[in-house]
Amino acid sequence: MEARKTNEEVLKETETTRSLMNRIRRRQAKFVGHIMRREGLENLMTTGRMEGKKSRGRQREKMLDGMTSWMGTKRVTDALSETWDRESWKNMIANAKGQGT
Repeated sequence: MEARKTNEEVLKETETTRSLMNRIRRRQAKFVGHIMRREGLENLMTTGRMEGKKSRGRQREKMLDGMTSWMGTKRVTDALSETWDRESWKNMIANAKGQGT
């Protein structure tokens, strides 16, 4: 019979910690990749290509702006062009966390 290890024991052995922000960022990046590969209202809303007037006041920070800062890309379009190639997008997400694939 094989001895079971708890998650905490494995984390101690590998000398790593759980990071909530990395988990959130990884899930956001996966979601954005999913949305960008589709042609729908979600894609239009995420990229901000909607017609009509902008609302008054300071513009809200977009999720894509925050992603480009922690992914290390200079422009949003550079990051979005990678979403069509899933392997490249996965590598970009893994390297943004500071861990290879």
